[in-house]
Amino acid sequence: MTNVMLFALFGGMCLLLHGMRLAGEGLQLAAGARLRQVLGTLTKSRLRGMAVGTFVTAVIQSSTATTVMLVSLVNSGFMTLMQAMGVILGADIGTTLTVQLLAFKVFDYALLLVGFGFLLRVLPKSRLYQYFGQVIMGFGFIFFSIKIMADAMVPLRTNPLFTAFIANLGDQPLLGILIAALFSAIVHSSAATIGLALTLALQGVMPLAAALPIIFGANIGTCATAVASSIGTSADAKRVAMAHTLFKVLGVLLFLPFLEPFARLVALTSADVPRQIANAHTLFNVILAFLFLPFMSLGVRLLRALVPDAPEAEGTFRPRYLDEKILETPAMALSQATREALRMGDIVSEMLRRSIETFEHPDLEKIEAIEQRDDQVDLLDREIKHYLTKLSQQNLTEEQSQREMIILSFINNMENIGDIIDRNLMEKAKEKLYKGANFSEKGSREIVELHRRICENLDRGVAAFASHDVTLARQILDQKPEISKLERGYRENHIQRLRDGYRETIDTSEIHLDVLTNLKRINSHITAIAYPILGT
Repeated sequence: MTNVMLFALFGGMCLLLHGMRLAGEGLQLAAGARLRQVLGTLTKSRLRGMAVGTFVTAVIQSSTATTVMLVSLVNSGFMTLMQAMGVILGADIGTTLTVQLLAFKVFDYALLLVGFGFLLRVLPKSRLYQYFGQVIMGFGFIFFSIKIMADAMVPLRTNPLFTAFIANLGDQPLLGILIAALFSAIVHSSAATIGLALTLALQGVMPLAAALPIIFGANIGTCATAVASSIGTSADAKRVAMAHTLFKVLGVLLFLPFLEPFARLVALTSADVPRQIANAHTLFNVILAFLFLPFMSLGVRLLRALVPDAPEAEGTFRPRYLDEKILETPAMALSQATREALRMGDIVSEMLRRSIETFEHPDLEKIEAIEQRDDQVDLLDREIKHYLTKLSQQNLTEEQSQREMIILSFINNMENIGDIIDRNLMEKAKEKLYKGANFSEKGSREIVELHRRICENLDRGVAAFASHDVTLARQILDQKPEISKLERGYRENHIQRLRDGYRETIDTSEIHLDVLTNLKRINSHITAIAYPILGT
């Protein structure tokens, strides 16, 4: 094999991988936020999960990428193991689309596709047209790469050593499986490996019998990336990677004894060898999907036995949903950032609800427990901001950028509320405890009532953020003048009790007024949550 041939093969393979990446990214961008909606349709229905997996993989052009995404989603709690298993089966079907397209042999039009795709990317102002231009250009590169590699392999048709090696793959399928698995693991793509087999078939070098082990090995090789992505994740996330691997390995083991009957079945679908290879890839994955589908419940139990739950580390607080592996899928990353922000909101809500107990029944342990929760709020604030900073480097749509700003606004206000509770209210609770003083009966009732109203308003704020509910956001704004009026009235009542000479009022006057002030400040931050939701 000459240096020119080697350079052509290497360049063609690089162009193939680049084209697949361009097409996958373009389709993903075109799908945009719809990808999250599609994943949101997942139910306990196994068939629906499989359909979703097929669609998502057809969009992002990689079953490996889909599995890595599933590992992240299960690790984050966004999806159950059972749901993920259905998607994995569908992903294996979806990945066959690229190979089917390659078998159409539209190589003479490859550069035309590249040119047309380029014009769509640079001329229209519409982002959707630009995304589809990227898809078309990507497929143009894919088809052109196949032509380059096919032309480079022309001399191999007359090379007796190479033809003998290829023929030997049919007689020694395990060797073909091993070679294809290693190559797929290196390039992170089964489609690229099978695409290389297609180029050999185009030159009449690779018969179907030799191609079948390549197909089997290529499917196994894609497991390497999924397994690597599961390192350091939850037990269920590891089970997803294990499921992907078991499906592929068991599938190959099931098919190996029936290579000849399977080859005869595939031969009936077409007289063209490249088309036969594409059809074999599709049939292999479709048959496996429907073969394993009825046994998913058994599979879940098996996976739980193979990958037991790891003991939870005590005393370690960290983000639960922020997974950098899905940053390249902004819709999902924003969903996970939202979940982490809601977790932060739940902690702040708990702090606010429990804060009143430290005034009604002063206890240093209760105060310190609330102060420790603020440390958790501060940690989540930093981590979410760091996560969103990385996300902002992706190509976000206008809608996604707006959602990012809403999340940032929400966590900023949550962090400020947490600080007010920690640094102001809890300090006043300590002061009241050390003085051994008590609020007057009327004063205590007023503080409790104001606190109750603000807790209710905070619940509205968290719910409005979670669901982007404009109605709830308006209700928060409507509450602002009412709560301000209430706080002002309670302040005047307190001053009147001072004039009346109530001993308890005199002893706790400064604490009492500061509590009212800080509760009002908290409500101001709750109100601030509503403005980005309303677009003001």
